[in-house]
Amino acid sequence: MTIFGFNTDVKHEDTVYHVQSEARQNDCLLQTLVFVKGQCVGKRAFSYANMILESGVSDEALHEFLKSQHRAVVEGIRAGQADAVPCASTEIQDLGGSGLALTLISLELETSGATFLLRLLVTDSGQPVPQANIKCWASGLANASELARAASGSTGHAELQVPANEDVMRECAVMVHAVFSEKSATRKFRLKK
Repeated sequence: MTIFGFNTDVKHEDTVYHVQSEARQNDCLLQTLVFVKGQCVGKRAFSYANMILESGVSDEALHEFLKSQHRAVVEGIRAGQADAVPCASTEIQDLGGSGLALTLISLELETSGATFLLRLLVTDSGQPVPQANIKCWASGLANASELARAASGSTGHAELQVPANEDVMRECAVMVHAVFSEKSATRKFRLKK
């Protein structure tokens, strides 16, 4: 099923903001963009990959989460709240998450073609997280076996070497899960062949 998005024009003082929210189902993201005169001035995105892993989530529930996210930005702009327009950060937390975020810095297929190298950054409320445990598996496969594991270094960065096996190449995506203390972040990253 398709999860329908939302588009709303909101005027505050002399500025008209266009707020657009959509479910990027291929990436397991709920995203809200804010535009002024056609230029993107803010972005907020949350991953729902964790919900798929834990118990599954219905399209109806995702639609309600997206509606709530959209409404919060629209109402914040209407009220003139300074933080209503989200920053254009690349940091994406889990929906209903705890501040931990997992960001893909780069992805490349190594020259042999046998391994993908994922460079990642783990942060907590914008600060690097050392010693976060990170693991990955092929996306879309029930009970998929772990493909790679690493720990983030002192700067929050980590590298995963993911074998370009049959499952990974068929799915063209991996799920990556980071855990630190009681917090976790889960993201789906699409691979380029």
